[in-house]
Amino acid sequence: MRRSLGSPALFAIVWTSLASAIYFSLGVVADNALGLTPLVFLLGGLFFALTAMTYVEGASLHQERAGSTVFARHAFNELWSFVAGWAVLLDFLILLAVTAFAASNYMGAFWTELDEGGLELAVTMVIIVYVAVRNVRGAGRPRYLGLVVADVLLQLLIILIGLAQFLDLDRLTASIDLGSQPRWEDFVFALTVSTVAFTSLESASGLAGEVAVGRRGLKRLVTTATGSVLVVYTGIALVAVSAAPITGGETTLGGSSLEAPVLGVVGAYDPDWLAEALTYTVAALATVMLVAAANGAMLGLSRLGYSLVTNRQIPSAIGRLHPRWGTPFIVILLAAVLACALAAPADLDFLVGIYAFGALLAFFLAHLSICVLRYREPDRPRPYRIPLSVRIGGGDLPIPAALGALLTAGLFATLVIYHEGARYLGMAWMAAGVLVYVVYRTTQGKSLLRRVVVPEAALRADRRRIEYGSILVPLFGGPLDDDIVQTAGRLAADERADPAEGEGSTIEALWVFEIPLSLPLDARLPEDQLKRARAALARAKAVGEEYEGVDVATATVRARRVGEAIVGEAARRGVELIVLAADEPSRIRGGARLGGTGGPLDNFIGEATKYVVRKAPCRVILTAPPSEDDGAGAPG
Repeated sequence: MRRSLGSPALFAIVWTSLASAIYFSLGVVADNALGLTPLVFLLGGLFFALTAMTYVEGASLHQERAGSTVFARHAFNELWSFVAGWAVLLDFLILLAVTAFAASNYMGAFWTELDEGGLELAVTMVIIVYVAVRNVRGAGRPRYLGLVVADVLLQLLIILIGLAQFLDLDRLTASIDLGSQPRWEDFVFALTVSTVAFTSLESASGLAGEVAVGRRGLKRLVTTATGSVLVVYTGIALVAVSAAPITGGETTLGGSSLEAPVLGVVGAYDPDWLAEALTYTVAALATVMLVAAANGAMLGLSRLGYSLVTNRQIPSAIGRLHPRWGTPFIVILLAAVLACALAAPADLDFLVGIYAFGALLAFFLAHLSICVLRYREPDRPRPYRIPLSVRIGGGDLPIPAALGALLTAGLFATLVIYHEGARYLGMAWMAAGVLVYVVYRTTQGKSLLRRVVVPEAALRADRRRIEYGSILVPLFGGPLDDDIVQTAGRLAADERADPAEGEGSTIEALWVFEIPLSLPLDARLPEDQLKRARAALARAKAVGEEYEGVDVATATVRARRVGEAIVGEAARRGVELIVLAADEPSRIRGGARLGGTGGPLDNFIGEATKYVVRKAPCRVILTAPPSEDDGAGAPG
């Protein structure tokens, strides 16, 4: 399996969403594209190939737990990263609602009364609640490979039998009258709907760094997934329009079978016993696949929501982790409520149109980001590299990604023009999200464009005993500043504190201006030094105050020696702990008399750190400086 698929786990995740899309989108596409439905799915399959290559290169380039939002962050800035993430969040919400709604319709093959008395909506909501509870309790990584294999085999069986019984190209082409049957705007809308399944690439990208796949495996994954989509999507479309003939510009797949179109296809097979057997088989497998896709949508949504929270793109309270299961339960519960509200109108055409809105916006940013990253990060290792690049302007422009960006931009513009749901609700969703982002970042005193990361410990809902009431954190403007502030925040956090009573802990972020002996202590400081100090202190305050019950006070001090200043301030302020980034030691060997290192502490820290460790009036915690061997620091 690994040799043929590249990664069975990733293929299963991608195919679950792709297969579920056939079960709910076939009717909408056929209702709009009519006789051109096979062409629509063929073009959709080719577009999937472009999108898959983009996501695989992006996920291999930056192996973080998200898709287009990560690509946009590194290619542009944090605002565009949020736009991509917010669009995908809308897609996951609608996918959750649509798959649950479609599953209830396929269950109707076993329970004919399901369409009466609102039972269909009740079953839809039961599925959503089940998926939410499963994810709150910490559902593990989906293992759907056996289910995926069974679905692929069933789809191929449906195609082979359908082509043998119904395929008539003359009758198929006779129903096509370009411009009127179907109309051009309906054809383009159908083309946008055919892309809705590709958000599975976002879910698969969320596993970047967790699934071991080599270069060859990634190439096989792209090839296998693309080939499967082209064969199954085009084959099912040919059978669908042949088994459900088009009369008067209408098809039964867009009428009575709109909400369970594959049942409408196999129900037309001969003899009757074959149609009945396939009907029950399709209904059972489709129900399971759709519930699995709903679970995958909730899993992707919770991971994306957690990413948005940890990057301070939405309020941290929304991303609070469950004290027992460690899952973002508030994100999951909110998603379940919104999905139920979206499913309530039971309007599949409306939901799928909004789904396409979010998908196309995210895909556009993903394609564009990969093009930009070829220029911004040309030398960064890429386990997978999109083929067919051309040298333009000093960089390699990937033609498939550039073509994907142009196509998605055109389809997105057409969708907004012709589909009211996408135009109004989609735009309203994006506008509301950007407003929340801007207000949240502005009120928190944070940049709209720069990344600010919240450590996981700040999101946990467990209650911990306060360890230190006041902590001194000297800053040096280096890469370890965030680490030492986060360390101090974890030690200082007291979630039982009542801010109204003045309880809690304080982190005292300190910047030391070291003044040379040739200048008086009150000498005017260069503007560059002042800017650097202000930036470091502002970031320390932003990171430290993510911990509930923790205040961050900032200060600067002038001194002749950094170590002496830190010890003096610790004594003056009466702090209980110093969290310090160890400065680099001298590389000179030969003993102290020759100016080199000698003694235990001298082997790994510099003069300022050594002075603080020896003279501090309280405990000192050190973090290790970056290693010159690998370029990465680690807490010490």
